[in-house]
Amino acid sequence: MMTTRRKFLVQAGMLSATAVLAPKLLSAKGTKGVGLQLFTLREQLPKDVKSVIAKVAGAGYREVETFGYSKDHGFWGLKPKEFKALLGSNGLTTPSGHYAFDSILAGNNWDEVKLHIEVANTVGQRYYTIPYINDRFRKSADDLKKVSENVNKVAELCKQAGLKTAYHNHNFEFMPVDGVTLYDVLLKEADPKLVQFELDLYWVVRAGKDPVALFNEHPGRFAMVHVKDMDKENHDLNTEVGNGSIDYQTIVAKAKQAGVQHFIMEQENFKIDPYTSITKSCSYMKNVLHV
Repeated sequence: MMTTRRKFLVQAGMLSATAVLAPKLLSAKGTKGVGLQLFTLREQLPKDVKSVIAKVAGAGYREVETFGYSKDHGFWGLKPKEFKALLGSNGLTTPSGHYAFDSILAGNNWDEVKLHIEVANTVGQRYYTIPYINDRFRKSADDLKKVSENVNKVAELCKQAGLKTAYHNHNFEFMPVDGVTLYDVLLKEADPKLVQFELDLYWVVRAGKDPVALFNEHPGRFAMVHVKDMDKENHDLNTEVGNGSIDYQTIVAKAKQAGVQHFIMEQENFKIDPYTSITKSCSYMKNVLHV
């Protein structure tokens, strides 16, 4: 059974390709290109983070999005400064990190937020991204309002530290709770000056919604997208970008018009070698989608 993001975050938050030479070191500013959410390689990273990062760069990526930072273990055994140095030596930057949010809803653990803000600044991230809300915190309309209020509180702290806040969706945000949806609440209540959205395109399609319509209806609200394709036969599974059922040529063209700055590939399960897979996705995103 595959380890999904939501399973990983519930568990951790309630709480073979050959390496190639890394690309030439790029400037730390303005080096946009195809990004990779490192959750894609969650099984490989704990075994040898340095080798994995080198292979990510070798596959053609120029940005990575982090997840799972631990106070005790850092980023897979590396302290934030060490991790930033590793990225830099491989020509990579990190515009965004996914940082657990449930501890705020469960017990107002603002010290954890402040630690994560410090980490984000240390590694050079611009966005403190909220990745998931446990289902026990979204059972009523009042719960959804509380979520949005706390998102704004996090955003205020991030602003003071020079960061932006972003919210990453799954499909549950589009499901009605007491007649409203969490995504509608966030779009209405989250301060647009402080909070932007990272639209996970796979989960939008999985929820039966149209990403293009969202871009049209809410221009300027989306800073990042997750590009994750849907297996044609089993919609519960992912596949390489361009190999699935989602019309990414249309969606990405509209995303660019809507002001999306970061196109981040993510894949949660594989039928082929993971490094071969992420290389194919990166190539399609660069050569066909022109990201």
